[in-house]
Amino acid sequence: MSTHTHHMLGPSSVGSVVLDIGGNTGALVIVTGPEWHGREIEISPMDQDPPVRTHVAVRERHVSSGVRYSAVFPALPAGPYVIWRTPTEAAGTVVVAGAAVTEIEWWQAP
Repeated sequence: MSTHTHHMLGPSSVGSVVLDIGGNTGALVIVTGPEWHGREIEISPMDQDPPVRTHVAVRERHVSSGVRYSAVFPALPAGPYVIWRTPTEAAGTVVVAGAAVTEIEWWQAP
């Protein structure tokens, strides 16, 4: 995945992420391992040329079941997206559903 390291953000606590979903807007959660902490993951709509990318940082998240590392895209138009490994190489795709949270696991080394 295309990654940038800006700064280390502190952990988030249970219920601290606000999602803006409904209708044709969904959220995407990419669950990673701790080695991704502080890195950014970029995605773009699949059918966009040139692709306009958005990115979020992987953060340590304290949830009711323990600690998870994840990138949360809180509001995305429903549809297919490309996940970028590098500025020019795609790592995979995901389809975001409207009015729902789409969650995938990503365990590739950064």
